[in-house]
Amino acid sequence: MPQPLPFCAHCGQKLCLSKVPIFSSLDEKDLLQIARLIAHKTYNKGEYVFREGDVLDSILIVNEGSAKAVKYTADGREQILYVLLEGDFFGETNILANQTAQYSILALKPLKLCTLKKEDFQHLLYQYPAIAVRIIEELGSRMGQLESTIKSMGVRDVDARIATLLLDYARQFGQVTPEGILIPLPISREEMANFLGVARETLSRKLRFFEDRNILRSKGSKSILLCDPRALKTLAGIAEL
Repeated sequence: MPQPLPFCAHCGQKLCLSKVPIFSSLDEKDLLQIARLIAHKTYNKGEYVFREGDVLDSILIVNEGSAKAVKYTADGREQILYVLLEGDFFGETNILANQTAQYSILALKPLKLCTLKKEDFQHLLYQYPAIAVRIIEELGSRMGQLESTIKSMGVRDVDARIATLLLDYARQFGQVTPEGILIPLPISREEMANFLGVARETLSRKLRFFEDRNILRSKGSKSILLCDPRALKTLAGIAEL
């Protein structure tokens, strides 16, 4: 009978690597070996993990909490590139290509990270090629997401962009209830506006527009109830199958 994965005293749960997608192809023995190389860091909400231009010596994996990857415009406005959740990784540009950080990372919630030193991580890529394949897949997905965001900001109208974002959040975080799909928002409404490239007031006005048409309902400041997904798909330009 296989032995259960050991308890991680820092994370307060079983071996933290077991829930990280890039390590999903490894067996328990391999995970145990890698776990010995892991260090842990914690950050408070709003604290920078690193800033654009920093030189990194580790790859960082979100064990608990969430973070946002951001760049700043010349006039100081924040543009959110990605929201990073449990199991996501970052810091790969310096590890794989000897580049400085291309964006800043801030904790959205109290954050626990698992970190692997550059030399250790590069050794793992040679030892376990499947890890490298998963990283390439994830980076490709991020590139596609970023290209879609840029295209959306330049071409699609604001209604379509907001609808697409809400549908994406419904897919990732939505909880089915008798009333509809409850979406715990991973970022604030101001951050959603930054992500979409619109003013905070524009986002608020559009959400009220959707609410007046019974497409959704605000549930406080941190959740949205999606009442009519089909109408939102129509706004997003997504054809029903």
